[in-house]
Formats: sequence, C-alpha cells, structure tokens
Amino acid sequence: MKKVLYILFHRSVFMTLALVAQFATLFAMVSIFSEYTEVFYWCCIAMSVMAAFAIVGSRMEPGYKIAWLILVLPFPVFGGIFYLLVGGGYVPKRTQRRMQGMVEKSAAALKEDFKADDLLPLGGDAAGQASYLENRAACPAYTNTETEYFPLGDNAFPRMLEELEKAEKYIFLEYFIIQPGVFWDSILAILEKKAAQGVEVRVLYDDFGCMFTLPRDYNETLIKKGIQCRVFNRLMPVMSLRLNNRDHRKLLIIDGRVGFTGGINLADEYVNLQERFGHWKDSAILLEGDAVWSMTVMFLTMWDYIAGWDEDFELFRPALAPVRPWTGYVQPYTDTPLDREAVGQAVYLNMIAKAKKYIYITTPYLIIDVATNTALCNAAKSGVEVCIITPHIPDKRYVFEVTRAHYPPLLEAGVKIYEYTPGFIHAKNFIVDDRFATVGTVNLDYRSLFLHFEDGVWLCEAPCIQDIRKDFEQTLQRSEPSSLRQFKHLNILLQLYRNVLRIFAPLM
Repeated sequence: MKKVLYILFHRSVFMTLALVAQFATLFAMVSIFSEYTEVFYWCCIAMSVMAAFAIVGSRMEPGYKIAWLILVLPFPVFGGIFYLLVGGGYVPKRTQRRMQGMVEKSAAALKEDFKADDLLPLGGDAAGQASYLENRAACPAYTNTETEYFPLGDNAFPRMLEELEKAEKYIFLEYFIIQPGVFWDSILAILEKKAAQGVEVRVLYDDFGCMFTLPRDYNETLIKKGIQCRVFNRLMPVMSLRLNNRDHRKLLIIDGRVGFTGGINLADEYVNLQERFGHWKDSAILLEGDAVWSMTVMFLTMWDYIAGWDEDFELFRPALAPVRPWTGYVQPYTDTPLDREAVGQAVYLNMIAKAKKYIYITTPYLIIDVATNTALCNAAKSGVEVCIITPHIPDKRYVFEVTRAHYPPLLEAGVKIYEYTPGFIHAKNFIVDDRFATVGTVNLDYRSLFLHFEDGVWLCEAPCIQDIRKDFEQTLQRSEPSSLRQFKHLNILLQLYRNVLRIFAPLM
C-alpha cells in the first residue's frame, strides 16, 4: 500500500497530470472560443500562420522545422498557440544578459590560457579544432595535463573515492542524475566528512534528471549536512520551453587539481551495482594538471548563474601544477543551448571532416541531423573506416526504434554499425586516426546536440587515446554487426512506426 501511495503522490505524477490538464484546458478553450467567436478563430489561424513563417525563417536545425510544421499546419487553430508556449526558441532578454555576463566572466578567467596557435606545428587540423573551441566556446587547450581513461564506471568509482579523500580546499560536483545507493552514498559519506573538516563542498544537480531519484527537497537535506547545494532549472507544472533545457553535464572537481567527466551519473546502474538493461558500458576520464582549471571555471560559471552570485573565480585557482613531460593537448569544453552555437555538434563534425583513416564512435543513441548523417556518409564513401557501436538492449524502446531507423542510409554508404549485445552502451566517445578523441556527455541525438548544457574533453595526441581505441576494439568483439538485410523485409507496421518516430525525433 505504501508503494502505491508513493507512486500516486510522486511529484512526477503531479507534474504529468498538471501538464495534461493545462493542455486539455487550452485545447478546450481554443475549440470553444473558435466555434463561437469568428474573430478569435481567425486570430488563431493568423497566429499559426505567423508561427509557420517563424519556424521556416528561424535558425533551427531543419529536422526541428519539419517536425514543428507537421504539428502546426494540420491544426491551425491550436498549433500556433502550442508552438509559442512550448516550441519557440525565445530566450528572455534578462536571461540572455545574465548568461552573456557569465560567459564573458568565464572567458576573462581563461583568456591568458588561450594558446591555440601552439598547435600549429601539429598541423592545421589540430590547430583548427583548438581555435574553434577557443573562439566559440572560450575553452583553451592545455599541455601539462595527465589523463587517465576509464572504460567502465566500475573502474572510475574507486578512483573517484580515492581522489575525494585527498580534498583539502574544495569539492565541486555537477551531475544530471544522483540516486541514493552504494555509489552515491559512498561519495556522500566523504562529502560530509570533508565538509566537517572545513573543505568547501558544492553539489549541483538537474531537477528533471533527479525527478525519479531524489525527493524535491533533497537540496535542503544536503545543506543540513554542511554541503552547499543548488538545483538546476526547477520543474514547474507549467507548459514552457524551459522544460527542454537541462543540465546534462557531469563534472567532479577536486581542489582545481583533479577533474572527472564522462558518461557516468552518480547512480548504481552506472557502475554495474544495479542491473536494469544488461551490462552497463560507460566511460569516464580523469584530468590532472593545468586543464582542470577550465573545468573549475565551467562549474563556477554555472553555479553563479543558478545561485545569482558574482564571486571572484581567482580565489579558486590552484597553485601551478608541477611541470610534466609532454603528454599531448587536452581541451575541456562546454556547450550551452542559449547562444545558438552547437559546440558539441561542431566538435564532432570537425573530427569527422579531418579523418583520414578511421572514425570510431560509441553512443547510446544514433538520432542524427542531416549534417551529421551527410558527414558520416561522405567520410565512408571517401574510404575512411567509419564504425559505430550502439546498444543492443535499449533503455527506452521508442528511442531504440528511432536509432535503428537511422541505420539504413549509413549502412548503404558503407558505415559499419554494431550493437553491444551484453547490454546498454552509454559511453559517448569519438576516436579519429589515433590522433584525436573526445570523451564527454554529448550524445548523438537532438537534445544533447541542441537543447542541453553539455561538456566534454577533446584530446590531441594524448597517450590515453590508445586506451580509448583499445576499449573500442574490445567492445567491438562483444557486439554484433547490423546489415541492410535486416531492414529489407521488416514488418510494414514496424517500418511505419519507425518512420513516424523519425519525423518527430527532434521533439523527443
């Protein structure tokens, strides 16, 4: 009975019912007024026409335009109003000013580290990518940084605890999902102890990501333990485009000395202590050295934006790291949906365009836009080996069907696609020609590429690239290939289902 009551009164149920009620009320009001008031009816029609023109003339990715036009045009009375409430890309001026101010502050804190031209001896491909991230994301490239790649969350877990125990000044955590269990409870115990010792501990989590894993007032629980906590983009039971923009970043920073990022959230399934979709294949990367300062500024920028603070970032700058032997270039980067610059997508497209021998990709979802699809196909047609690994056991069935709907054009072009048979692959890795790689949070889907706050690390000739490649090759051995034959005799209803899902994939 307690479980039933918990489900009935869970905030996700309340949110869903509230949104459905608003949708139904809006639909009913529009229907009633349009039936009895001709002026209102034509106003709605005019609004839908204007919405259609706004969609066509916007800078949206073409897939978004098609999906929204299909929703707006067949329902001219209701479609325009719905688009204005939920689908428009409008960002309030106040929000733009605040975020722009934070971005400028972040850039100022990192400007002395801008050294993209130092990569010129490695060739234009390396220098071009580094320059793009400096110019468009204000994220510098660093040397004097050691990297360690973890092929599973299971491997990262003990190392995270080990580094947390060494904290002396501050610990910053920013995650999409936190869930009580062995993983989070082990971290929390150290956070409590360190906070009691005077270490500054801050936790930032996304409200949507934690809707099913944490109570609404969990931030207050942490505050009582001496841990500063903020919640990103609180969910409100109101139809709004704010629901789209989530903090999907995953950062753990200790004293500005060590930083972790990658695909793993702070929940047991990510370290295979709980099984939901077979074996959970994820990845993470540790940075130690100068590049961690960039990750620290990323966190502080988001924290100050959410908290409304204006603190001096220099107070958190670590002492100069010991000089290390040259270990390649390391460039942490972040992507925000508020600046209309799809940094995560650009990093991937640049890497695809620069490939000469091979492109190896692991991704939980393969729901790609036209530009990415074309780039991958062109690379394969040009003789580059393009190999992608996706999950065989999905976390969401409808997303799995959309992913598979994207296979045929890629397979026809010569792209090799494999599915990880033991379970779900959540790692978001790119490797190109043994020279470049990325590890981070950016999925190959519309939400990650265009709507979420994301982060990653671009690597150039770093030793850990060989470890990432080795992990890919070992994962490939546990994966089964996809072929065009699988798609030639599909059930017609399944084909129709996949095609419909693919049309609306940008809105999922």
